[in-house]
Amino acid sequence: MSNVPENNSAKTNLDGYEILVCVCGGIAAFKAAAMTSMLVQHGCGVTVAMTKNARRFVGSVTFEGLTGRSVAVDMWKRRPPGVQHLDLSDRADLIIVAPATANIIGKLAGGIADDLVSTLLLGADSPVLIAPAMNERMWRHPATLRNVKWLRDNGFLFVDPAEGWQACRAVGVGRMAEPSIILEAIEKQLRSAPPKSRG
Repeated sequence: MSNVPENNSAKTNLDGYEILVCVCGGIAAFKAAAMTSMLVQHGCGVTVAMTKNARRFVGSVTFEGLTGRSVAVDMWKRRPPGVQHLDLSDRADLIIVAPATANIIGKLAGGIADDLVSTLLLGADSPVLIAPAMNERMWRHPATLRNVKWLRDNGFLFVDPAEGWQACRAVGVGRMAEPSIILEAIEKQLRSAPPKSRG
């Protein structure tokens, strides 16, 4: 019997895929850091864009260390050539919004673009996977349900939030899905098409 471990690279190798992770303001931002680390370990090239409020929870230096790339935080600090909020999404095979707050979900459904993350999402030319995270009352609010339905109906992908203990001391649906669950959805979506870089 061979002692050579089974080669699972076919299941985990995502070399060549480019991911854009949009991190919004919520305590679940720490899960986005864990997810980013997993993506890098699976071979993805990962770029992170953060809202101002996201940086109140996790610093941009954390994501820079995980990805080896600078973090996009301001639509007015361009990295020439090109327009940053378009360039970032142009090269992405998949855009992930995690944690996706009620605010960013509402902006996207309403066509509002007033910061880097909302602007690049509105100009995205890649599939967008949304991982909501919010208080259970916010998740159940009719406005949130309406916005989520509209986004689903228009082709946006979702990894639904889980039920459990929340930072506000409530228990209910609204916790961002665990990074491993989001990773499964990411792998499924990425494997539906070759990387743009090989197209």
